[in-house]
Amino acid sequence: MTDQNTRTRLKQALANLESLPAMPSIAQKLLALPLNTDEGEAELLKLIGQDPQISAKLVGLANSPIMGVTRKVAAVHDAALLLGLTRVKSVAIGIASMSDFTKLPPGRDFKPQDLWLHCMTIAVVMRTIASAMPHSIRPPEDQIFLAGLLHDIGFMALHYLDHDLSNELHHQIHLQPKRPVLEVELETLGITHCYIGSQIARHWNLPAEISAVLGYHHPPYVDEMPEKNLLARLISVAEKILPDFGIAEHTGDTVTNFEWEELGIDPSEADDICAQANELAVQAAQISGI
Repeated sequence: MTDQNTRTRLKQALANLESLPAMPSIAQKLLALPLNTDEGEAELLKLIGQDPQISAKLVGLANSPIMGVTRKVAAVHDAALLLGLTRVKSVAIGIASMSDFTKLPPGRDFKPQDLWLHCMTIAVVMRTIASAMPHSIRPPEDQIFLAGLLHDIGFMALHYLDHDLSNELHHQIHLQPKRPVLEVELETLGITHCYIGSQIARHWNLPAEISAVLGYHHPPYVDEMPEKNLLARLISVAEKILPDFGIAEHTGDTVTNFEWEELGIDPSEADDICAQANELAVQAAQISGI
């Protein structure tokens, strides 16, 4: 159970948002960069090319089977041609945003690289699910990728704020693998990674649609939002399909017909989509170093 000392420590850390890392400058520049001009496209490739970590991860992603690309690439420019500029921009922002967190030392039951693998796989699975949605309601692909990559950044922020509390939380999650993660968090910490993620979003001035996803992508939150948010629903469905991939994060029961229908997908397609998602997870596990 959460003790008063735990609540106090977290409240003090979160009350001072300056204690959280600032959004890396390259992520800020990428987020503000328009892609509807030749100059914007050139600046995108220039910014990415100046960052070895982003460049290496993008080229590795382009060469991975989860992206369905058949030929090997060795340069950022070629990766951009294969993946598309909007997707490259979103992935680059996600990598840059997570960069300070992924450098943190691993804990006993939490490894930042495992969470990165989880987020990347969820982003790809979201894209797979979205491809079955009617085009008229399908979120833009850049939003899908960025939301997927950043949705669990609250876990990273907690690890940054208090290594010991992060270890204890993930230890409890491992001990209670079939219990909804939000219940375990509220009992252990008194707050959730969704709440911490929403504070990060506010601190970084992220777009409203991404901020909503960080704060409300788990049930019951996603069911209680005043307006239907299909990005949050996409993440919720993806995490139900792959509840323990990369990190242990039980999200409840199987996907309901209502959830498929809210996405405009016939529930009869569910088995095929789930099979594709699990195949992508197997492929992603083979590229965990990306």
